[in-house]
Amino acid sequence: MLENFETDTIFTPEQILENRGRVAIFIDGSNLFYAALQLGIEIDYSKLLYRLTCGSRLLRSFFYTGVDRTNEKQQGFLLWMRRNGYRVIAKDLVQLPDGSKKANLDVEIAVDMMALVGSYDTAVLVSGDGDLAYAVDAVSYRGARVEVVSLRSMTSDSLINVADRYIDLDQIKVDIQKTTKNNGDSYHSFPGFGILDEHAVNKSVNT
Repeated sequence: MLENFETDTIFTPEQILENRGRVAIFIDGSNLFYAALQLGIEIDYSKLLYRLTCGSRLLRSFFYTGVDRTNEKQQGFLLWMRRNGYRVIAKDLVQLPDGSKKANLDVEIAVDMMALVGSYDTAVLVSGDGDLAYAVDAVSYRGARVEVVSLRSMTSDSLINVADRYIDLDQIKVDIQKTTKNNGDSYHSFPGFGILDEHAVNKSVNT
């Protein structure tokens, strides 16, 4: 009986797209960067935006990242992002005692998701950070659908449990990865600045 019940309640991909309405996208840049490293791919951010929108009406796409103001390559990448459909939310990296650099943008992501409730019907959160589970739950109670997109091995169960839909990056990597055809544009993919804190990513996943 349970097996039949579960089968009967699964929506087809077409039904999910019909119900998405206006879409707002929230991308945790650090989390996505390390997910791409695990998958062995470079993200093409034009393809990513197209894949996440899936033909729905896009309200806005946010990209959250720590920045090194002296890194010209990074500044060039962020400028490209701003000119190609993304609203970049940047925060200066802070030097930690162990020598690593970190910029935690969980609060910014959560605040923006809550502030825009009512303007979008579906929020697409690209992150596996369990610290965002409470914000996702709050957004759901305000009437919005939430889709979580991340690499399963880097994703907190608490985040998946409160999402309306979960998408494993491994299942869509072919649709979003950079190909040799894009080599002429170095800003299609996130350059490896060597400034992101992998320890922070792993810690948040286990939350």
